[in-house]
Amino acid sequence: MEYKFQEIEKKWRDWWRANEIYKVSNDSTKPKYYVLDMFPYPSGAGLHVGHPLGYIASDIYARYKRLKGFNVLHPMGYDAFGLPAEQYAIEHGVHPAVSTKQNIENFRKQMDKIAFSFDWSREVNTNDPSYYKWTQWIFLKLFNSYFCHTEKKALPISLLIKKYEAKGAIPKTGEPIPGKHFTADEWNAYSEKEKADVLMRRRLAYCDYGEVNWCEALGTVLANDEVVNGVSERGGYPVVKKKLRQWYLRITEYADRLLEGLETVDFSDAMKEMQTNWIGKSYGAEIDFEIDDTDKTLRVFTTRPDTIFGVDFMVIAPEHELVEEITTHKHKQEVEDYITWVKSRSERERMAEKTISGANTGAFAINPFDKREVPIYISEYVLAGYGTGAIMAVPCGDERDFRFAKHFNIEITNILGDQFNGEEANPTKDAELLNSNFLTGMLMKDAIKVVMNDIEGLGYGKAKVNYKMRDAAFSRQRYWGEPFPIVWKDGIAYPLDENELPLELPKVENYKPGPEGEGPLANIPEWTARNLETNTMPGYAGSSWYFLRYMDPHNDETFCDKKASDYWNQVDVYVGGTEHAVGHLLYSRMWTKFLFDLGWISFDEPYKKLLNQGMIQGSSRFVYRIEALRHPTKQILISKKYFDEFSKEILTPQSLIQLLRERIIGIEDYEPILVTNVINPLHVDVNLVEGVELNIEKFKQWRNGEYANAEFILEDGKYICGVETEKMSKSKFNTVDPSDLVEKYGADTFRMYEMFLGPVEQSKPWDTKGIEGVHRFLRKFWRLFFDEMKGKVWNEQKATDAELKILHKAIKKIEEDTERFSYNTAVSAFMVCTNELADAKCNKKEILEPLVVMLSSYAPHMAEELYHALGNEDSVLDATYPTLNNKYLVESSKEYPISINGKLRTTMNIPLDASESEVKETVMKNDVVQKWLEGKEPKKVIFVKNKMVNVVI
Repeated sequence: MEYKFQEIEKKWRDWWRANEIYKVSNDSTKPKYYVLDMFPYPSGAGLHVGHPLGYIASDIYARYKRLKGFNVLHPMGYDAFGLPAEQYAIEHGVHPAVSTKQNIENFRKQMDKIAFSFDWSREVNTNDPSYYKWTQWIFLKLFNSYFCHTEKKALPISLLIKKYEAKGAIPKTGEPIPGKHFTADEWNAYSEKEKADVLMRRRLAYCDYGEVNWCEALGTVLANDEVVNGVSERGGYPVVKKKLRQWYLRITEYADRLLEGLETVDFSDAMKEMQTNWIGKSYGAEIDFEIDDTDKTLRVFTTRPDTIFGVDFMVIAPEHELVEEITTHKHKQEVEDYITWVKSRSERERMAEKTISGANTGAFAINPFDKREVPIYISEYVLAGYGTGAIMAVPCGDERDFRFAKHFNIEITNILGDQFNGEEANPTKDAELLNSNFLTGMLMKDAIKVVMNDIEGLGYGKAKVNYKMRDAAFSRQRYWGEPFPIVWKDGIAYPLDENELPLELPKVENYKPGPEGEGPLANIPEWTARNLETNTMPGYAGSSWYFLRYMDPHNDETFCDKKASDYWNQVDVYVGGTEHAVGHLLYSRMWTKFLFDLGWISFDEPYKKLLNQGMIQGSSRFVYRIEALRHPTKQILISKKYFDEFSKEILTPQSLIQLLRERIIGIEDYEPILVTNVINPLHVDVNLVEGVELNIEKFKQWRNGEYANAEFILEDGKYICGVETEKMSKSKFNTVDPSDLVEKYGADTFRMYEMFLGPVEQSKPWDTKGIEGVHRFLRKFWRLFFDEMKGKVWNEQKATDAELKILHKAIKKIEEDTERFSYNTAVSAFMVCTNELADAKCNKKEILEPLVVMLSSYAPHMAEELYHALGNEDSVLDATYPTLNNKYLVESSKEYPISINGKLRTTMNIPLDASESEVKETVMKNDVVQKWLEGKEPKKVIFVKNKMVNVVI
């Protein structure tokens, strides 16, 4: 009976679907287990072999936990709103609703073929109004809440209003600040607009004007990581800084709780470090510097107030509000030119830049401690949104400040004594201070405490905790996103009533950018007539809470019933890539804490454990085109050997010309001949290459016949391509469609091969050649049950201890490896076990059935077929995971090396409980030993228990 994987896999996919085998109930007596994949964006390109890696890893674990007796929630849906979906639609001339629907259908077909155990009855889609109704609902809750610093949690804004009405907002210490503090009488006398402005400064979802990365061509604001070298990552369009009205989430209020929460979750140390660094909590002081000849004050934040007497200049962000006011006429043009340049730079580029740049404002700040004048510069390495947007520069103690001082010829004050060599900065805290007024002679680390304690009393500033993280921009000037449930009247934002939700995205054909950087909704008269918000929510809106909707996806009364969220609780294992390490995970964690604060859920961390899968890299192929030769209809492509020789100057331009003349008829038609000697490597579709040999005929048909008339310089009659391992990407033509491999080898083979490539969390190159070995293994496993000629070979004979030992050794190894996500070694254990059983000619049901149950997590189709073939009527998914019996793993004998005069001559299996005399007696009867003794008695027999036996002649 042959292993007909295509028939088997279709049969069981249909059976599983018809019997709703993956449907999960919220009402179960079993313990729950929640396995979640990071929300995929349904791209037009569909899945390539790199995408399913995490899905297969989570699916194996979900199936495994089901076999272990858990009620497992393993859902799937689509993160369908956002910029990528809209850009794809624009590029293909279709509406994003249409293209997204088509892409989802394609994704679903591909995923179904790989046999993921998703409960599709719980499928969610962020662009479905029944889903984003609740995204809008949560936004309204954020809008109508504030963060109470006393209780350290979100509370309804109505409580704050009552407090203002009764007590106002008066500081406990210090003088009231106009505009920030007010009495109850003043509050009650405020106009509606004045009250709205005050409340907007406390709302967790608030509106403000902010400087953003504006891309005119894309018609939207871009996040910092979407801008590279002043252009958009998607499309390469110019990006400039622009002030626009934006919605924000006050995530900074949750900074401490986000840090504390990292201590309660099972994330990798690297992941925790990334989030910790992004939040960037630091302790220091804010110090006020007066600006000479003005009534202005420059406030800086520093973690090293002990270095106050080493300040030689100030640096402020080019966007700082004081720049225009303090810049002198002499330096005005220099400063304006520099600001124009900085506007084309993303924050990521600015922070990573090593080259020193800046401009002198011509203004001077007064050091409050010694009244020394220090010049004020602007530079890109200071960001307006971090701290106060200004720093005090101490070049003897900070390397960047040191290089800045050297670049601009600023004199450096030595406050470190002999610990500063004048050649590089020293950031030590252990030096004895010099040239530091009343701090001179004090150790720096002691001086930090002195200045921190005295600074407020001196009137120069105050102690301060600062965070690098800023409030999250929560709006996009795009069409394809959730509409904000907000109406604007007379400059006041009014929330829609909850019974008006969902506020549906209007169905329009034209979604070009609105006027003055507004979103496309500003072009729709019916929308603007209602004074509705014209921005839409960003992609991460729907993905910040989707794990909760999976728990209760069809509820029309609430986003998730409390009973459902109490049952499923936190996600037990969350699987996804590290590209979401900061943004998505922080937002999702903040939304969870917010919903917890308001009592909607009973936990404040969404994910217990996080598994980050690595990347499957593509193996790219290259052809080499001679760019220096031009011809109206033909191109010349040279094989890798000649490209390498030309690159190494083994093949000279002259010899290359000679080679071309020998190989190409009519070379004279090409003009000019090797003017610049350029050979350009070009990506070629890997599906046109067998190993490294290019299929020339298929290549000529590729890309609408672009290379139909190409000339090829071959080596040994073949065109050999170049090879490079890099990111798998459609643009590099190195993607492999999993559907093709499933068609050729079967989904079970594909699943096991992806896992066999290496540890899940590590990146590794894709190599289709290796899949043959896994396919052979599955065929060999099949032959333990059925012979292609004889048919059924499995039997119901009683297993021997030796056979049970093989089984239980596999149970122990595979269970341990699966539990710790070491799937590659688990696949190896299946192979070892199969080989051992084949060698032992073991075809016994007692041994094979437990193996089938274990295999079902990895190769579900084959396992289901074999499980039924063994006489079972229910699904293998509902079987019980085999129980390890350690008694079969206890060794009763040991293989001893037997040496003659110290040289190994043979080995013997000897019982572990044999006495020394019994061992010697057994050894002396061995034929090999007798041969070497030649009838003589040994001088002695040396026995080292559990080690060796040496016969001395």
